[in-house]
Amino acid sequence: MEGMENTIEDFIEFIAQSPSSYHAAETVAGRLEEAGFNRVDETAQWPTNPGGHVMVRGGAVMAWFVPENVTGGFRIIGSHTDSPGFMVKPTPDFHNTGWSQLAVEVYGGPIIHTWFDRELKLAGQVVLKDGTRRLVDTGALVRIPNLAIHLHREKNFEPDRQVHVQPIMALDSDGVSFAQVLADILEVSAYDIASFNLVTVDSQRGEVFGAGHKFLAAGRMDNLTSVWASMQAMIAAAADYSGGDVLVMSAFDHEEVGSSSRYGAAGPILEDVLTRTASALGKDDEGRRQMYAQSSCISVDAAHSVHPNYAGKHDPTHHPLIGQGPVTKINANQRYASDATSIQLWESACERANVPFQRFVGNNAVPCGSTIGPITATRLGIDTVDVGVPLMSMHSARELVGVQDQLWMIDALEAYLVG
Repeated sequence: MEGMENTIEDFIEFIAQSPSSYHAAETVAGRLEEAGFNRVDETAQWPTNPGGHVMVRGGAVMAWFVPENVTGGFRIIGSHTDSPGFMVKPTPDFHNTGWSQLAVEVYGGPIIHTWFDRELKLAGQVVLKDGTRRLVDTGALVRIPNLAIHLHREKNFEPDRQVHVQPIMALDSDGVSFAQVLADILEVSAYDIASFNLVTVDSQRGEVFGAGHKFLAAGRMDNLTSVWASMQAMIAAAADYSGGDVLVMSAFDHEEVGSSSRYGAAGPILEDVLTRTASALGKDDEGRRQMYAQSSCISVDAAHSVHPNYAGKHDPTHHPLIGQGPVTKINANQRYASDATSIQLWESACERANVPFQRFVGNNAVPCGSTIGPITATRLGIDTVDVGVPLMSMHSARELVGVQDQLWMIDALEAYLVG
């Protein structure tokens, strides 16, 4: 029990260290470096030596472990570092009836009302005029306040995505500007700030709760549950790996908005890593494609646990439940990449690790979301399966997962990597 508590406390700390996709990428890279991985500069010669390597591009992080004798393809774990929320607009300051507010744009598909009445911080990257890139976490700074019920007697509250979600930061009389707030945190002049990418984050720390302490509530668990489990599995597998495949961990940014970016899954980043690694191994184009034909990918993204108050939203024969193990995600319309071959690959890994598994298929009347899985399968032609830990309140400012499911996911991913 003590070991489990320590591991989950590490996950809670990982979430705290990863308030934005940029922080998550750097946190993963730092932890892998501590485990012996070599940090790679994309502008330099690609490493040809066996061992672990890691690189960061924006809010994405790629890691790969090359064995002494490569005889197969790539074993890939894919996830994403970003989460829904609100992005600060380029011209952030505006004033209304004595209040100093922050202009924000909806990012992805947050459950908007869950972001009200929370102390929010802002996190992400700031680029200075000299080209220096800095990561920033403001701490609790802003709040999107609800309207008192006495002033809003309508039965349902449907917040306007432009008017009602702009957070308060100060009183006009305080004379506060957002640029100066950032400058003070970074210890630079406000004039030195060129641009930024900053997202709202719930400032409350994750917490284990419930009878038996079986549940964990925190923000950004879609999809830091997958990023953290992937990282842990990669470290464990690389420590004593004797197989012939190259092990790869890929955590992309911008999944919540379609993945179409320089470091999203629809971009070239994973293919860049695979191509340059194959080339470093002496493979030509034909050899690389032969490696692809021997490769596979586990796309790990949070899955939907059945909700006791809305069970009708699920397919009646598929009710994945928190605490019952990782979920295999299946969709006839290819919103998930799973097929019979890749499902067998994943569920065999679960069995080797003595990890229970469940399956999710959507209700025909309730269309499901999608993941990086179909994008990876389409771009690279690699067998891919979509999986994830069961989660409730997905896209809320504060989500819910099962403690044991998180631990099982690490074990199953490690079993997949080591083969």
